[in-house]
Parts: sequence; C-alpha cells; structure tokens
Amino acid sequence: MERYREIERSVIKKYRKELWSRFVRAVKEYKLINENDKIMVCISGGKDSFLLAKCIQELKRHGIFKFDAYYVVMNPGYNQKNLDLIKSNAETLNVPIEIFESDIFSVADKISYENPCYMCARMRRGFLYNKAKELGCNKIALGHHFDDVIETTLLSMLYGAEIKTMLPKLHSDHFEGMELIRPLYFVHEEDIISWSKYNELTFINCACRFTEKENNNSELGKRKEVKKLIKQLKEVNKNVDINIFRALDNINLNCVLGYKKDKKYKSFLDEYEG
Repeated sequence: MERYREIERSVIKKYRKELWSRFVRAVKEYKLINENDKIMVCISGGKDSFLLAKCIQELKRHGIFKFDAYYVVMNPGYNQKNLDLIKSNAETLNVPIEIFESDIFSVADKISYENPCYMCARMRRGFLYNKAKELGCNKIALGHHFDDVIETTLLSMLYGAEIKTMLPKLHSDHFEGMELIRPLYFVHEEDIISWSKYNELTFINCACRFTEKENNNSELGKRKEVKKLIKQLKEVNKNVDINIFRALDNINLNCVLGYKKDKKYKSFLDEYEG
C-alpha cells in the first residue's frame, strides 16, 4: 500500500472518532459544504491545514454530494527550507497543491514591526479572497481547530475586553458571495499532533519568519500565555475547554450588562423596569 493511502486510512480508521467523525460533524451541523460548492482549501504548511486537505479529499471521494476543491498554498515569503518541506509533504500526502506568490512577510514587517501578526493576517485574507475569486470559488476553507476557538475566545476576553470567538463559517464583508469555513471546528489539536506523530510526519510549525523573534512579538506571546493558562486550568478541571466552548453556545442575555449586534450596542438598562 502506498504511504499516502496508509495516511488516509489512519484518518478514517485509527483516528475515526478523534478526527474524521468530528470533521464530518462540523460539516453537517454547521452546513459548511453543500452540493456544487467550489472550495479553495488553504494550505499553510502546518499539520492542521494538511489534515484539512486530507479530510476534504476523503469527503469528496466518498461524500453524498459533489463539490470541487482546490488546494492552494500562498507563499508570503517562506524561506527555501520551509517551502521545500511544504512541497515534500504535499507529495507525500498526495495533495495537488498550487503555489502562488506574495510579499506579505516583508510588507507586514515594515508596516508593523512590533505586531506583524495582525497586519499579516489581514493582508493574507485579502490575497486569499482574491485567489479564490480568480479560481471561481465560493468558499475558502481554513484549518482552524477547537483549540484555536478556545484560545481566541480567552484572548478576546483577557486582552480585548469583549466576548467573541471564531465562527465555524462567515460571509465575506468585501467579496460578495464568498464564505469562509472552518471544518476542523470540533477537532482537538492534541489529536492532530497524535495523528502526525503516528504517521511520522514532520510539518512546519508556522512557516513564518516572525516566529524566530517570538520573544519580541506581543501577539504570539499572548497566545502562548493563554495556551499555558488553559493547560493549567485543565489540571483542575479536565473539561474546562469544553465548558468554555459550550458557554459560547449558551449565552443568557438576561444576565449580561450589554451586547453588540451589527455595531449597535444594547444595555440591560434599555429594558430594565423600575
């Protein structure tokens, strides 16, 4: 059996409960993929996006409806070693990637040296939407997983003073008819790591030059702090991350001071009698 087929088999057999079932659950529960969709799957070079690619390939082969998928790597300025590893992993995993160039790393570093991740993320999103439009796609699939959702929620609370999170899907504000989806929404990072180790796969951590100066990057430092905090809390309550996730789907508006909807703020006092 060819190696890529063994890797595919591990997703739907050995890690069926941890990976495949949770991927399918998110697709079904949030209606992420529909008949005749054209999806651009974004490959960053990391374990998450390559797993996403394999899951979407499997769904395309054995799913109940037809859709098209394009596996795209945006090169924002990776060094040659990282770029070669991405190509090598794509070949090993039998993922037919298309690489297109940009100069995001250098531009983001010049514009926002102290906090390049925010600028980089915004610029990447614009490039990806334009590429998806060029390919005739109506959806962009990203490899964000369960842990990303929890960490983003706590980052917003602790450093942004608001409660918000990553949604499993959302419409683009600037590209009409374009939708962003996150099919790994229920998949835990520890299970992705276990899958990659089981198959003896080595992926790029971030493929970003800014990780080399992580100690000087406040945004990366904050995410690292939150990841550590969650780990500490789980030592006391192993379900703390799951409870945070469930809380986002169980907000009691009768017991909050205020909330925003479509940029309009509403206070509990607006409906308070007496």
